[in-house]
Amino acid sequence: MDKAAKQPIKVAIIGIGPVGMIMAALLKQEGCEVSLCVRNKIKLNLIKSEGIRLEGKMKATVLFDQVYETMDEMADAKVDPDYIVFALKSYQIKDAAQKALKLYTDKVTIISAQNGIDVESLLIPVFGSDKILRMVVNYAGNLTAPNCVNVNFFTPPNYLGSIDDNRAEKAAEFARLLTDAGLLTKDVNSFEIIKRIWEKTILNSSLSALCGVGRLTMAEAMADGDTVELIEQIINEAVVVAEAEKIRFPDDFIRSCMRYLKKGGNHFPSLAGDVINNRQTEIDYFNGKIVEYGKKHYVRTSLNLAFTNMVKAMTNKNITSRVPGAAGVVNRNIVQKGIVRNKKSSIVYQGGPCFLGVDLGSAYIKFTVIDDSQNAVFRFIIPTLNKERILHRQVMQAIHSDFDIKYSCATGYGRKHFIESDIIKTEINCAAAGVSRDFKGAKNIIDIGGEDIKIIHCDEADNVLNFYMNDKCAAGTGSFLAEIAERAEIPVSEMSHLAAQSNYDKELNSFCTVFAKTEIMKWIFDGISIEDTARGIYLSIANRVAKMKLVPGVPTVMVGGVIANHSYLQSLLSERLNQNILVPDEPQHLVSLGAAIIAQKAWTRENNQLTTEKKSTDNESVSR
Repeated sequence: MDKAAKQPIKVAIIGIGPVGMIMAALLKQEGCEVSLCVRNKIKLNLIKSEGIRLEGKMKATVLFDQVYETMDEMADAKVDPDYIVFALKSYQIKDAAQKALKLYTDKVTIISAQNGIDVESLLIPVFGSDKILRMVVNYAGNLTAPNCVNVNFFTPPNYLGSIDDNRAEKAAEFARLLTDAGLLTKDVNSFEIIKRIWEKTILNSSLSALCGVGRLTMAEAMADGDTVELIEQIINEAVVVAEAEKIRFPDDFIRSCMRYLKKGGNHFPSLAGDVINNRQTEIDYFNGKIVEYGKKHYVRTSLNLAFTNMVKAMTNKNITSRVPGAAGVVNRNIVQKGIVRNKKSSIVYQGGPCFLGVDLGSAYIKFTVIDDSQNAVFRFIIPTLNKERILHRQVMQAIHSDFDIKYSCATGYGRKHFIESDIIKTEINCAAAGVSRDFKGAKNIIDIGGEDIKIIHCDEADNVLNFYMNDKCAAGTGSFLAEIAERAEIPVSEMSHLAAQSNYDKELNSFCTVFAKTEIMKWIFDGISIEDTARGIYLSIANRVAKMKLVPGVPTVMVGGVIANHSYLQSLLSERLNQNILVPDEPQHLVSLGAAIIAQKAWTRENNQLTTEKKSTDNESVSR
């Protein structure tokens, strides 16, 4: 074998959702040189540091050394791929294809790995039909973390074909690569690939729109006689249209489809998930294409037309919050509850670009939306311990339905696993950004949360100079307060009021929660009043904070959930530190506010950079 034959095949994958991640991991394992374009910075950093992890029906952990945020970076790194795989949603292809021209050479073969009819036509104007292979993907999974896919099904084989038979040998080569990697794939001719595309699209169209409109999982849809009848009619319409296009299926095709769909799991199809979460959908290339070809042949497609138009209506942001039924009501209730109003109770938000900050704390998740002037227009808080994340999804859906979110930032303990945000930052940076909006200059920030205490020092320019945290023990934090108050039978909502009525000067000797509970029981047996017990608990926390490193001679601002619910701590700390401790409005939301501000600044920088690059390109064009 000559030297050239030993060179690994180079594959660039554009679109790192479940389909792209599974393919990337298995091809890399097989020895290919795989480069990835990952726009989401959270996912990018995790893949760089931890690789891609496959779970479920396929198990692997694969590290990558070529991971890039943009195709410009890939071009600068001289990736020089043999194949470029587009594993994107159909509506993302046009923009991505133009950017991928920087990776294009004569040797490159383009692979379209999208669902839907005619999606390869989006690539033809850029690369030409003779360069393109079309793939029908019969595997799928769902993300359990930004860099982790649970592979929930693979119904082999996949199909791969040259759309005009000019690249049959390349289809055969890539099909062998995938098969050797564990994804059995057949290379077929241009006529067979069209048939397989229609077959897969008919299956997708039969359930996806219906599940999205009806908020039904696949299993739920197939368990109801009424919806099963609809599904069968949707398939029948599509088959009649396909036959008009000279695509022939076996006589038992509809029965085979229904049998296949009955195996569907208790989860939402991809398009249905997009409808439910108010994201753009691929409906134009699913049911919409069946309608389009039906019109071409004067074939009535009433059900496909109805579901196409319903999906389009439901994902129109102008009317999403008015969608009848449970989803619309939930959205309205969340927005009404979280909308920020001024003193006259009129809504502050009047439209325009917005930015989202999400603080995923140990006890609560805080959401803050700001407008372009850094005014908070929406705040919401939910418990962190929600295994199904249903409420979390409902809040995110409500936010995106009513606010034009341009950029988002996640922070807190759970930030690395929050895949819906554009960037992540630490609580330290977000607390500083949030406080510095209204408290400029050098300052101390005390942030007492559910599991830790942070002291942050900022300089005159509002930059973080240093920070300190309590040790790993949760003593003096929100969880400590809640457990001790429960043992003392003190209602948390009344604790500050009770402590303010006492002059008691004894504090808890132990900061270990277990020992502190025992000490509290002794206080109760000794007959110490509930007012004195409440003050004693607060004294313990105030003295602990006062011993941490605070810069003298500068203002001190206190934020976090503890000060939001235990206002008496402000008085005690002011007394202990001999200065007026400042507490901003809505202190529990200051960190999520800071995250939103960081998101706004990141978006502004990115857009300014794009504007500068465009001006530079325009000037170069003029000079030529």
